[in-house]
Amino acid sequence: MTASASGAAPKRRYQFRDYLSPRVLTMLALGFSSGLPFLMVGNTFSYWLADEHTKLAAIGFISWVGIAYSLQFAWAPLLDRVPALKFLGQRRGWLLLSQVCVAAGLAAMAFVGVAHGLVVLGAAALFVAFSAATQDIALAAWRIEIARDADEQGLLTSANTLGFRIALLCTDSLILIVAQHFSWPFAYTVCAIGMGVGVIATLLAEEPVRGDEVAARNERERPIWSLRGFFDAVAGPFIIFFRTHGMQAAILMLLAISFYRLPDFLRGPVIGAFYTEVGMTKDVVGIVRATVGLASTFAGVAAGGYLSLRIGFMRALVAGSIMQGLGIAAFALLTMSPGNVPLFTALMCFDDFALGVAGITLVAYMSSLTSLGYTATQYALLSSTYAWAGKLLKGGSGKFIQDVLIPRFGTMGGWAAFFIGCGSVAFLSLALFWLLAWHHRRTRTALAVG
Repeated sequence: MTASASGAAPKRRYQFRDYLSPRVLTMLALGFSSGLPFLMVGNTFSYWLADEHTKLAAIGFISWVGIAYSLQFAWAPLLDRVPALKFLGQRRGWLLLSQVCVAAGLAAMAFVGVAHGLVVLGAAALFVAFSAATQDIALAAWRIEIARDADEQGLLTSANTLGFRIALLCTDSLILIVAQHFSWPFAYTVCAIGMGVGVIATLLAEEPVRGDEVAARNERERPIWSLRGFFDAVAGPFIIFFRTHGMQAAILMLLAISFYRLPDFLRGPVIGAFYTEVGMTKDVVGIVRATVGLASTFAGVAAGGYLSLRIGFMRALVAGSIMQGLGIAAFALLTMSPGNVPLFTALMCFDDFALGVAGITLVAYMSSLTSLGYTATQYALLSSTYAWAGKLLKGGSGKFIQDVLIPRFGTMGGWAAFFIGCGSVAFLSLALFWLLAWHHRRTRTALAVG
């Protein structure tokens, strides 16, 4: 393990030059590449479909292409054991291959458009989601294995989250302005070209030596094509994970992680339709997200990193969960004052800050739970766990609002009930992390007595 699963990471005072080191800048660019396709098959994709007057139920259902993110563990063992582009190394080879595939998929979505039907467009989006999920597996393994110590791991995690969030702002704000004044296919083409940032960063990046050495040793001793090697590649990471943390704690970890970002996932597919419903143009949304939203994200990432270092992962996770739930529930206020740009700006500001805190604390916590040699698969297990519930349940958000909430409470009342309900879901992860903290305390007490 790279750090204690529940305690605070070692404290260090960083100097400005630490933030400009080649590894950190590379991580920033790779984080941007990771974040670029995320909303292009998620919230922004839903916005495009809403612009084309697609029904809410259909928008919700097509968002299920994002389930690819929650199935990463199924093919992650290949990234730990099978090289993709051997001349680049285990991690960079898979990074480059997946980035090229993401760019090709985004270009295909731009070319196909809605004119060829939702099935064809959805298939292209599924290819993007699968390729993007593969990129995330390889990137997480690279980030964890390249770090020299826990301090550098924290720095790289912050850079990764910051790059990811910058990409989210671009694909959730600037892209709206481009789509407003040009077209959605043009905007998707721009993002396909933007994947070149990740390609360049991958070519310039170092290949993790420690991870490659472990992978090479595993391949010599247990070739993946042998029965023993195949079992070690597929089952080994999970066996080691549960053995390292203990069955009860591991199950609590996975459950808590799975519900942590559920509020954000549930509101994701329909947020574009909501903006339209309350009279927010794409220009307004784009400008707000690109200005105060960007500043709030920077502040949230910084606060999340600081909290993880100063008060420990568990307390930082709880703080992030509370802020995330409040930020999402607060959008109900906009239903009382549709078209209120100052209120919308304030809500966006807090929401982006809260998501910045929640995002970096969760990434830092999950990174601390992996073991060298099984990094890609174990992190894929954790990130799949974090995504599976949200990706599965969010597909019904549109239909639930359309068929249940709006008929019962009216249009604005239905939207308000939806956001309050989404925010309240944060209590699930709070309860589970409290149980996990209690389990850790009880285990430590038992060991001390024994």
